[in-house]
Amino acid sequence: MRYHEGVRLRVEPHVANHKTVTHGGVYSAGLEFDPKILDFSSNVNPLGFPPAIRNDLKKNSGLFSVYPDSNSTRLKDHLEKYTGISKNQIIIGNGATEIIYNFSKAFLNKRNVSIPIPTFGEYESAAKLNGARVSYFKTMNLNQDIDNFLKTISKNHCIFVCNPNNPTGVLTSQKNMLKILDLSHDKSALVFVDECFIELASNPKESIVSKLHEFDNLFILRSMTKSFGLAGLRVGYGLGSKKMIGILNKIKIPWNVSGIAQNIAIRALSSRSHLEKTRKLIEKERKFLNRSISKINGFLCYDSGANFILIKSKINSKQLQKKLLRKNILIRDCSSFRGLDSKFIRIAVRTHGENQRLVKEFGKP
Repeated sequence: MRYHEGVRLRVEPHVANHKTVTHGGVYSAGLEFDPKILDFSSNVNPLGFPPAIRNDLKKNSGLFSVYPDSNSTRLKDHLEKYTGISKNQIIIGNGATEIIYNFSKAFLNKRNVSIPIPTFGEYESAAKLNGARVSYFKTMNLNQDIDNFLKTISKNHCIFVCNPNNPTGVLTSQKNMLKILDLSHDKSALVFVDECFIELASNPKESIVSKLHEFDNLFILRSMTKSFGLAGLRVGYGLGSKKMIGILNKIKIPWNVSGIAQNIAIRALSSRSHLEKTRKLIEKERKFLNRSISKINGFLCYDSGANFILIKSKINSKQLQKKLLRKNILIRDCSSFRGLDSKFIRIAVRTHGENQRLVKEFGKP
């Protein structure tokens, strides 16, 4: 067959020049899944998914040939009980990232967007893909720089805040979040708060979900990937005003979350004891990792309130990643984060035996 050229694709410059974001995980590192690899590059629940859902895949096999509920109705009912937020103020996504892109598509066209950096790269990516003008505020701790950050908030802006922040692990206090919300509301600015790690944080009560009814400019993102260890099933949700959610429902693709994922997410929400057990483990093991790695010459651990730790290394991040991979240990090279360079890595908090193995390899020349 002969291939005919000549079709002209009309593409907006911000789409043609778009660059995808680098992430953690074995596939992002160019690897195949291998259970022998200890993945410290992905910040997922170290205990995995709740035991209560272990047999659910088999029970739900009958759904393989059935179109899922496009509105995720039952899951919204359960999330209403879980969050205390009306189901009319909940949107379900194929992972949290789908919601970031839909939010940007709906609300950020040609809008000015402010992002504290370093942080999760998909905010910038989604905003730029939809024609937004992005500015950055460099800070390693928003709590310490809150007054200067407030000065950057302008009328009709949109602000992205990751809390606790990925990759620094800093948990911005509810007090400071309310300062951002109050000023932003006065200036008719949107505030997008990513709480995907809040349930595994040192103090989940710093969440601002309870303040949602006070601010119609607030949108909160949550993920079941991190907290309940469901990364492969892709279930995230967003909380906002009825008006916001109504608009997001208009642009959401049909059947975006599989029926199996919806059912397993429902079962996971009943496993609060699993979260409590996980938080206790993370608190203990984060201290162990921080204390142990800080004793090794050439490594500086940043204080974290999350289930991961940012580390400054005397060894080039890519070189250190390759060195540890030879021992079947994968860490996150943070040179791809805007605001960081090849001196930074990030590690997830895992179980004690796994963390001991990581520390042992860190200490080897």
